[in-house]
Amino acid sequence: MNYTRRNFLKTSGLLASGLTLASLPFMSSCNSAPKTLPFGLQLWTLRDVIADDPQSVLRQVADYGYTSIESYEGPLGMFWGMGNNGFKQFMDDHGMKMVSSHANVFDQVEYKIEEMANIGVEYIVCPHIGDQGSIDAYKEMADRFNQIGKLAKEGGLSFAYHNHGYTFEEMDGVMPQDVLMEHTDPDLVEYQVDMYWVEITGQSTLDWLKKYPGRFTSCHIKDLANGDQPESTVLGTGTIDFPPILRHAKDDGMKHFIVEQEQYTNTTPLDAIRKNAEYMKNLRL
Repeated sequence: MNYTRRNFLKTSGLLASGLTLASLPFMSSCNSAPKTLPFGLQLWTLRDVIADDPQSVLRQVADYGYTSIESYEGPLGMFWGMGNNGFKQFMDDHGMKMVSSHANVFDQVEYKIEEMANIGVEYIVCPHIGDQGSIDAYKEMADRFNQIGKLAKEGGLSFAYHNHGYTFEEMDGVMPQDVLMEHTDPDLVEYQVDMYWVEITGQSTLDWLKKYPGRFTSCHIKDLANGDQPESTVLGTGTIDFPPILRHAKDDGMKHFIVEQEQYTNTTPLDAIRKNAEYMKNLRL
C-alpha cells in the first residue's frame, strides 16, 4: 500500500472528528475476537517433584507461561522454604503471582492469614473437609466457614472452599453442596469449583455455575479421562468440554483460572504442565 501524506491526513481527519479507529467496523470485529485466558497452576500437580528443588521447578512453571500459582502446605510449607517475603520476591522476579494457597484452615488460621496478607495473596482456600456424614453436620461446617471467612476478611484476605465429589452426591434427598452454599454468607465465603470432581459425579459444572452466579470465584481446570478407573488427564484429552464452561465463568466474573492434574499416565508432572499450558494458550473464548 502506498501510504501517502493524503492517506495520513484522511486518517487524521477521522480521529479529529471523534471517530476512533476502535469504532471502525473492522476494528470492532478485532476487539470482539476470541481471547486467551490468563491461567495459573495449583502446585499440588507437582507434588512428586517440587520439594527436591522448588526454585528450579518454579522457573519451569514460569517458562511454560503460567502467570500465577496456587500453593499448598507441602513439606517445605506454602512458601517452599523461602519465607513469605522471599517467595513473593521469587515470584516477582519470574513474572508470576501467588494468588492463593490451599491450607488447613482449622489450625493456626489467623497466623496463616497474616503471612499471606503481608505479601498480597488474595485467597486462603480450604481444600478438604471429608464426607460430613449428615446434613446437619454440613450445616455446622457452613457455620465454621462463616467464622473463618470473617477472620480472613478482617485480615485482608478472602476465604474459599474447594469441592471434592462428596458434596455433589445426594444425602437424604439433599445435595451437601447446596447446604454449604445456602448457609454461608456470600460476603464471607466464596467457592472454588473443581470441575473434575463435579463432573465425575455426573453433575454439570456449567449448571452449578448458573445456579449460583457470582459464588464460584476461582476454579480448577482439570480434565476427566475415560475408562473403568477415572483419573485426571492432560487438558483436552479427556471428556470435559471446557470452552462453554470457561466462557460462562469468565462472563460471570470468575477471578482465577487454575490448572491442576493429579495423575500422569504416560507422562510426567513437568511434561503434563507443559502440555496443559499449551492447551490453555491455544484456547479461545
